[in-house]
Amino acid sequence: MVMFAAAYAALNQIFTQPFRATLWKVLALTLALLALIWIGLDRLAVHFLSNPAWFPHPWMGTAISFALGIGIVVGLAFLVAPASSLVAGFFLDDLADKVETEIYPPGARGAPLKAGRAAWLATKFAAVSLGVNFLALLVFLLPGVNALVFFVANAYLMGREYFELAALRFQPLEEVRALRRRHSVTLFVAGLLIAAFVAVPIVNLLTPLFGVAFMARLYKQLAPQEVESPPRSQPPRVQASR
Repeated sequence: MVMFAAAYAALNQIFTQPFRATLWKVLALTLALLALIWIGLDRLAVHFLSNPAWFPHPWMGTAISFALGIGIVVGLAFLVAPASSLVAGFFLDDLADKVETEIYPPGARGAPLKAGRAAWLATKFAAVSLGVNFLALLVFLLPGVNALVFFVANAYLMGREYFELAALRFQPLEEVRALRRRHSVTLFVAGLLIAAFVAVPIVNLLTPLFGVAFMARLYKQLAPQEVESPPRSQPPRVQASR
């Protein structure tokens, strides 16, 4: 019940003003990235189909052009989640800080990630999302199996990645991984909730925002001792003398 309460609170928070501002940025940059991919693939297809040595008969080029058009549309649909994850990854640390401002007492928020680490996490988010969606594309034509593979893979990978983002603001990587292993079942169930976002077109653009808001709250529940002590890279607070 506590987990679902955290998910509900996270769902409400992604529609608040700071998250909405980030959402519009993510949407604009994601659409721009997808447009560039579309143009690149279209130019490549035109170059490929315009070679008479490969397609001596016009009907062959027309048929393949139609098939490629459908393939590009389907491919771009599967690229929406990875593209939005890549773009949103550069904003997630700031969003995590906003979540912590709401849920932690003053002075107990996590330390911002270094620029290199943030860039690495953004790239890793995109790679994970791309891998999951590619796997889903491979099993797309296998009824029954496709949905199971999609949700299981997303639940494991998304739960792990978003939890690491939240926890790395408080603990080094080795401790984060140990904590993740101790709560692997809980994180898998939490990952299923994130996977529900990934599975719905258009709504999957909200996945990074929901994931970071949800996992920041879940981390607080799984590691309550972090709330009671200052985070690793912040100086201890000085008690004012009376």
